[in-house]
Amino acid sequence: MLFSDILGQEHIKSHLQTSADNGRIAHAQLFVGKEGCGTLPMALAYAQYLLCLNAKDPEASHMKCTNMTHPDMHFVFPVATTSKIKRHPISNDFLQEFRSFIHQTPYGNLFDWFALLEIENKQGIINVDEAENIVKSLQLKSYEGGYKVMVIWMAEKMNIAAANKLLKLLEEPPEKTVFILVSEHEEQLLNTIKSRCQLINFPGLSEQQIADSLVKQKQCLPDKAKNIAHQAAGNYNKALHILNNSNSDAQFEKWFITWVRAAFKAKTDASVIEQLIGWSTDIAATGRETQKYFLQYCLQCFRQALMLNYGVDSLVYLQPSNFELAKFAPFIHGGNILEISKEINEAMYHIERNGNAKIILLDTSIKLTRLLHKK
Repeated sequence: MLFSDILGQEHIKSHLQTSADNGRIAHAQLFVGKEGCGTLPMALAYAQYLLCLNAKDPEASHMKCTNMTHPDMHFVFPVATTSKIKRHPISNDFLQEFRSFIHQTPYGNLFDWFALLEIENKQGIINVDEAENIVKSLQLKSYEGGYKVMVIWMAEKMNIAAANKLLKLLEEPPEKTVFILVSEHEEQLLNTIKSRCQLINFPGLSEQQIADSLVKQKQCLPDKAKNIAHQAAGNYNKALHILNNSNSDAQFEKWFITWVRAAFKAKTDASVIEQLIGWSTDIAATGRETQKYFLQYCLQCFRQALMLNYGVDSLVYLQPSNFELAKFAPFIHGGNILEISKEINEAMYHIERNGNAKIILLDTSIKLTRLLHKK
């Protein structure tokens, strides 16, 4: 991955290149940004820049970095048990899959990664076995005599045991060792981890940057690219999903329509509660990552309805099929949007912590029946 392959973020590219050229390289850096803004591609490009900076054979080093096979470039990412790896999984068990993931979807998210591994019904973590493997790997001398780079993607997925195991290594790493932690949710990281890293915040991409890339890289028509870029809200991964007619979004739309229609009717027709129970059962049968991404989609729909209700039509891009957002919009307003957002965020929180999804979703549904009718 090269800096030239990354959309936008020019000031960050310049900062990283200049600091590396001047030998002012922080031993632990934390790249923070929302999905689709390029934190992982930037980490890979920066790692490649460091490893090729003073390489004896820059061309060979460049090739190994491009193929993600450089012996001094290490990767850590969330994993879980699979049909092949049934106990104590670590990132090294899935390196081939991770290379494919990066080459196919460098802006991909955790949901895409778990889908590739076919473990959507599990929650991947970075465990203490992984931390022990990191310690062992970095005790070895650099293979090519330069830097050793450890890229930790979705660092917030480190459990407490793993994070505590890495604290001393982050504070006093071996010579010429650089940690690049990549995170979408900085607040989920331990403060002791954050305090040992140099923080770099990534803004979302501009609509123009996304649209230009869709036209140039994906041969998308300019008008369509502009519309997709508006919907993507700074997230290039989302733009690609929209362009490719993501099946998950179509399914999410169906679930959302079923949910709000049943929740709205339930106040005057108690029998509709049976529909909500059935809906909760169906969603609970999917993986936890799917459930969390669906709830994020619901939040987006409620916010879009709010925008439409308050006349900010220029920010409204959702166009659900078989559902008129304009008729739904009056029921989403300043009197209930904060409570709706709070309930959905709490549902995501409890699902992530392995709560009973059926109970959580049904409880949220019953609360929604009241909130939709709130004045």
